[in-house]
Amino acid sequence: MEKLVITIAHTGNVPTKELNPHTPVTIDEIVEDIKKCRELGAAVAHIHVRDENEKPTSKRELFEEVLRKLDEENVDIIRQVSTGARGGENTLEWRGQMLDIPGAEMASLSTGSSNFPTSVNANSPDLIKALATKMYDNNLKPEVEAFDVGMIDNAKRFIKKGILKAPVHFNLVMNVPGSIAGTPKNLLHMVESLPAGSTFSVSGIGRCQVDMIAMAIMLGGHVRTGLEDVIKYDKDTLASNSMLVERVVRIAKEFGREIATPEEARVILGMK
Repeated sequence: MEKLVITIAHTGNVPTKELNPHTPVTIDEIVEDIKKCRELGAAVAHIHVRDENEKPTSKRELFEEVLRKLDEENVDIIRQVSTGARGGENTLEWRGQMLDIPGAEMASLSTGSSNFPTSVNANSPDLIKALATKMYDNNLKPEVEAFDVGMIDNAKRFIKKGILKAPVHFNLVMNVPGSIAGTPKNLLHMVESLPAGSTFSVSGIGRCQVDMIAMAIMLGGHVRTGLEDVIKYDKDTLASNSMLVERVVRIAKEFGREIATPEEARVILGMK
Protein backbone atom coordinates (compact mmCIF):
# COMPACT_ATOMS: atom_id res chain seq x y z
CA MET A 1 0.00 0.00 0.00
CA GLU A 2 1.10 3.58 -0.68
CA LYS A 3 3.08 5.32 2.04
CA LEU A 4 1.08 7.47 4.48
CA VAL A 5 1.27 11.27 4.24
CA ILE A 6 0.80 12.91 7.64
CA THR A 7 -0.30 16.55 7.78
CA ILE A 8 0.14 18.52 10.99
CA ALA A 9 -2.45 21.25 11.63
CA HIS A 10 -0.57 22.86 14.47
CA THR A 11 -2.83 25.66 15.70
CA GLY A 12 -5.80 26.50 13.47
CA ASN A 13 -8.11 29.34 14.49
CA VAL A 14 -9.82 28.05 17.63
CA PRO A 15 -7.35 26.68 20.24
CA THR A 16 -5.93 29.11 22.79
CA LYS A 17 -3.33 28.87 25.53
CA GLU A 18 -6.23 28.95 27.98
CA LEU A 19 -7.86 25.91 26.36
CA ASN A 20 -4.57 24.07 25.96
CA PRO A 21 -1.20 25.54 27.05
CA HIS A 22 0.55 23.44 24.37
CA THR A 23 -1.06 25.57 21.62
CA PRO A 24 1.61 27.33 19.54
CA VAL A 25 0.59 30.94 18.87
CA THR A 26 3.79 32.95 18.36
CA ILE A 27 5.89 32.65 15.21
CA ASP A 28 8.71 30.95 17.10
CA GLU A 29 6.34 28.50 18.79
CA ILE A 30 4.70 27.63 15.48
CA VAL A 31 8.02 27.03 13.74
CA GLU A 32 9.41 24.97 16.62
CA ASP A 33 6.26 22.83 16.72
CA ILE A 34 6.38 22.22 12.96
CA LYS A 35 10.05 21.30 13.24
CA LYS A 36 9.38 18.74 15.99
CA CYS A 37 6.47 17.21 14.10
CA ARG A 38 8.54 16.92 10.93
CA GLU A 39 11.14 14.95 12.88
CA LEU A 40 8.39 12.62 14.14
CA GLY A 41 6.99 11.90 10.67
CA ALA A 42 4.79 14.77 9.46
CA ALA A 43 5.30 15.57 5.77
CA VAL A 44 2.91 18.54 5.40
CA ALA A 45 2.43 21.58 7.64
CA HIS A 46 -1.02 23.19 7.41
CA ILE A 47 -0.06 26.71 8.43
CA HIS A 48 -2.21 29.22 10.30
CA VAL A 49 -0.88 32.32 12.04
CA ARG A 50 -1.99 34.49 14.97
CA ASP A 51 -1.71 38.24 15.51
CA GLU A 52 -0.19 40.03 18.52
CA ASN A 53 -3.38 39.27 20.51
CA GLU A 54 -3.18 35.57 19.61
CA LYS A 55 -6.23 35.95 17.34
CA PRO A 56 -6.45 34.21 13.93
CA THR A 57 -5.38 36.35 11.00
CA SER A 58 -4.41 36.13 7.34
CA LYS A 59 -1.69 38.80 7.54
CA ARG A 60 0.87 38.25 4.83
CA GLU A 61 3.86 39.37 6.85
CA LEU A 62 3.22 36.71 9.52
CA PHE A 63 3.04 33.93 6.94
CA GLU A 64 6.22 35.31 5.39
CA GLU A 65 7.99 35.14 8.74
CA VAL A 66 6.95 31.52 9.35
CA LEU A 67 8.13 30.44 5.89
CA ARG A 68 11.38 32.37 6.25
CA LYS A 69 12.16 30.78 9.60
CA LEU A 70 11.38 27.31 8.25
CA ASP A 71 13.92 28.00 5.51
CA GLU A 72 16.48 29.21 8.02
CA GLU A 73 15.96 26.06 10.11
CA ASN A 74 16.24 23.88 6.95
CA VAL A 75 12.88 22.25 7.64
CA ASP A 76 12.01 20.32 4.48
CA ILE A 77 8.31 19.91 5.29
CA ILE A 78 5.71 20.80 2.63
CA ARG A 79 4.32 24.26 3.44
CA GLN A 80 0.53 24.47 3.04
CA VAL A 81 -0.86 27.93 3.80
CA SER A 82 -4.42 28.33 5.02
CA THR A 83 -6.96 30.57 3.27
CA GLY A 84 -9.62 29.77 5.89
CA ALA A 85 -12.65 31.93 6.56
CA ARG A 86 -12.02 32.77 10.22
CA GLY A 87 -9.02 35.02 9.68
CA GLY A 88 -10.89 38.20 8.65
CA GLU A 89 -12.63 39.50 5.51
CA ASN A 90 -14.09 37.18 2.87
CA THR A 91 -12.20 38.74 -0.03
CA LEU A 92 -9.41 37.55 -2.30
CA GLU A 93 -7.28 40.49 -1.17
CA TRP A 94 -7.48 39.37 2.46
CA ARG A 95 -7.82 35.60 2.37
CA GLY A 96 -5.46 35.12 -0.57
CA GLN A 97 -2.74 37.59 0.38
CA MET A 98 -0.25 34.82 1.33
CA LEU A 99 -0.58 32.81 -1.89
CA ASP A 100 2.35 34.40 -3.72
CA ILE A 101 4.89 34.16 -0.88
CA PRO A 102 8.05 32.32 -1.96
CA GLY A 103 8.31 28.96 -0.21
CA ALA A 104 4.59 28.16 -0.10
CA GLU A 105 3.79 24.92 -1.95
CA MET A 106 0.14 24.17 -1.19
CA ALA A 107 -2.92 26.06 0.00
CA SER A 108 -6.27 25.10 1.47
CA LEU A 109 -9.39 25.77 -0.61
CA SER A 110 -12.95 25.23 0.63
CA THR A 111 -15.26 24.59 -2.31
CA GLY A 112 -18.47 25.61 -0.60
CA SER A 113 -20.00 27.28 2.44
CA SER A 114 -20.92 25.56 5.68
CA ASN A 115 -21.58 26.27 9.33
CA PHE A 116 -19.01 26.45 12.10
CA PRO A 117 -20.29 26.21 15.70
CA THR A 118 -20.73 29.99 16.05
CA SER A 119 -20.10 31.40 12.57
CA VAL A 120 -20.43 30.77 8.85
CA ASN A 121 -17.66 29.27 6.73
CA ALA A 122 -18.48 31.53 3.79
CA ASN A 123 -17.02 30.76 0.37
CA SER A 124 -18.83 32.29 -2.59
CA PRO A 125 -18.36 30.81 -6.10
CA ASP A 126 -16.47 33.92 -7.21
CA LEU A 127 -14.13 33.76 -4.21
CA ILE A 128 -13.45 30.04 -4.74
CA LYS A 129 -12.60 30.67 -8.39
CA ALA A 130 -10.36 33.65 -7.54
CA LEU A 131 -8.47 31.77 -4.84
CA ALA A 132 -7.99 28.71 -7.04
CA THR A 133 -6.76 30.86 -9.93
CA LYS A 134 -4.22 32.64 -7.74
CA MET A 135 -3.00 29.30 -6.36
CA TYR A 136 -2.34 27.90 -9.82
CA ASP A 137 -0.81 31.18 -11.01
CA ASN A 138 1.77 30.77 -8.21
CA ASN A 139 2.30 27.00 -8.73
CA LEU A 140 0.56 26.05 -5.49
CA LYS A 141 -1.28 22.74 -5.21
CA PRO A 142 -4.79 23.32 -3.82
CA GLU A 143 -6.05 21.04 -1.07
CA VAL A 144 -9.84 21.02 -1.31
CA GLU A 145 -11.32 21.19 2.19
CA ALA A 146 -14.60 19.28 2.06
CA PHE A 147 -16.79 19.72 5.13
CA ASP A 148 -19.70 17.95 3.45
CA VAL A 149 -20.54 15.91 0.35
CA GLY A 150 -21.82 18.98 -1.49
CA MET A 151 -18.31 20.46 -1.46
CA ILE A 152 -17.02 17.37 -3.28
CA ASP A 153 -19.75 17.73 -5.90
CA ASN A 154 -18.93 21.42 -6.27
CA ALA A 155 -15.25 20.55 -6.74
CA LYS A 156 -16.30 18.23 -9.58
CA ARG A 157 -18.09 21.17 -11.21
CA PHE A 158 -14.96 23.29 -10.89
CA ILE A 159 -12.92 20.50 -12.50
CA LYS A 160 -15.33 20.38 -15.45
CA LYS A 161 -15.04 24.17 -15.83
CA GLY A 162 -11.24 24.00 -15.73
CA ILE A 163 -11.02 26.03 -12.52
CA LEU A 164 -9.57 23.03 -10.67
CA LYS A 165 -7.06 20.76 -12.36
CA ALA A 166 -7.27 16.99 -11.94
CA PRO A 167 -6.04 15.05 -10.10
CA VAL A 168 -7.29 16.98 -7.08
CA HIS A 169 -6.18 16.42 -3.48
CA PHE A 170 -8.99 16.56 -0.90
CA ASN A 171 -9.05 16.90 2.86
CA LEU A 172 -12.24 15.35 4.20
CA VAL A 173 -13.11 17.28 7.36
CA MET A 174 -15.30 15.12 9.55
CA ASN A 175 -17.31 16.12 12.62
CA VAL A 176 -17.22 19.93 12.63
CA PRO A 177 -20.45 20.90 14.46
CA GLY A 178 -22.83 22.08 11.75
CA SER A 179 -21.25 19.93 9.01
CA ILE A 180 -21.04 16.20 8.26
CA ALA A 181 -20.73 13.93 11.31
CA GLY A 182 -17.58 11.87 11.76
CA THR A 183 -19.00 8.37 11.35
CA PRO A 184 -17.58 5.42 9.39
CA LYS A 185 -20.64 5.38 7.12
CA ASN A 186 -20.28 9.08 6.31
CA LEU A 187 -16.56 8.79 5.62
CA LEU A 188 -17.11 5.85 3.25
CA HIS A 189 -19.70 7.90 1.39
CA MET A 190 -17.33 10.88 1.16
CA VAL A 191 -14.50 8.70 -0.18
CA GLU A 192 -16.78 6.97 -2.68
CA SER A 193 -17.95 10.40 -3.92
CA LEU A 194 -14.45 11.61 -4.85
CA PRO A 195 -13.59 12.08 -8.52
CA ALA A 196 -11.50 9.30 -10.04
CA GLY A 197 -7.77 9.67 -9.52
CA SER A 198 -8.06 11.92 -6.49
CA THR A 199 -5.90 11.66 -3.40
CA PHE A 200 -7.39 12.36 0.01
CA SER A 201 -6.56 13.04 3.64
CA VAL A 202 -8.98 12.80 6.54
CA SER A 203 -9.36 15.18 9.48
CA GLY A 204 -11.29 13.80 12.43
CA ILE A 205 -12.45 16.65 14.65
CA GLY A 206 -12.72 16.03 18.37
CA ARG A 207 -13.87 12.66 19.67
CA CYS A 208 -13.94 10.93 16.27
CA GLN A 209 -10.24 11.54 15.59
CA VAL A 210 -8.88 8.06 16.29
CA ASP A 211 -11.72 6.34 14.39
CA MET A 212 -11.18 8.57 11.37
CA ILE A 213 -7.39 8.07 11.47
CA ALA A 214 -7.80 4.29 11.47
CA MET A 215 -10.38 4.35 8.67
CA ALA A 216 -8.32 6.69 6.51
CA ILE A 217 -5.30 4.42 6.85
CA MET A 218 -7.36 1.30 6.06
CA LEU A 219 -8.92 2.96 3.00
CA GLY A 220 -5.52 3.88 1.56
CA GLY A 221 -5.93 7.58 2.27
CA HIS A 222 -3.81 9.97 4.28
CA VAL A 223 -4.20 11.64 7.67
CA ARG A 224 -4.30 15.10 9.20
CA THR A 225 -3.88 15.63 12.93
CA GLY A 226 -2.98 18.49 15.27
CA LEU A 227 -4.41 20.89 17.81
CA GLU A 228 -6.55 22.54 15.13
CA ASP A 229 -8.56 19.31 15.05
CA VAL A 230 -8.41 17.97 18.60
CA ILE A 231 -7.41 19.60 21.89
CA LYS A 232 -7.47 16.52 24.13
CA TYR A 233 -5.45 13.34 23.60
CA ASP A 234 -8.00 11.43 25.66
CA LYS A 235 -10.69 12.49 28.11
CA ASP A 236 -8.15 13.16 30.86
CA THR A 237 -5.11 14.41 28.91
CA LEU A 238 -4.47 17.61 26.98
CA ALA A 239 -2.80 16.89 23.66
CA SER A 240 0.35 18.29 22.12
CA ASN A 241 1.10 18.20 18.42
CA SER A 242 4.01 15.85 19.01
CA MET A 243 1.77 13.41 20.89
CA LEU A 244 -0.78 13.46 18.08
CA VAL A 245 1.76 12.77 15.33
CA GLU A 246 3.30 9.97 17.39
CA ARG A 247 -0.15 8.37 17.74
CA VAL A 248 -0.71 8.42 13.97
CA VAL A 249 2.68 6.79 13.41
CA ARG A 250 1.85 4.03 15.92
CA ILE A 251 -1.55 3.33 14.36
CA ALA A 252 -0.03 3.29 10.87
CA LYS A 253 2.60 0.79 12.00
CA GLU A 254 -0.13 -1.60 13.20
CA PHE A 255 -1.70 -1.44 9.73
CA GLY A 256 1.64 -1.88 7.95
CA ARG A 257 1.63 1.61 6.41
CA GLU A 258 5.06 3.20 6.07
CA ILE A 259 5.36 6.94 6.63
CA ALA A 260 6.09 9.18 3.63
CA THR A 261 8.87 11.75 3.69
CA PRO A 262 8.08 15.22 2.34
CA GLU A 263 9.82 14.36 -0.94
CA GLU A 264 7.79 11.16 -1.26
CA ALA A 265 4.64 13.08 -0.34
CA ARG A 266 5.22 15.54 -3.18
CA VAL A 267 5.08 12.63 -5.62
CA ILE A 268 2.07 10.98 -3.93
CA LEU A 269 0.09 14.27 -3.94
CA GLY A 270 0.89 15.03 -7.58
CA MET A 271 2.91 18.16 -6.89
CA LYS A 272 5.42 19.48 -9.41
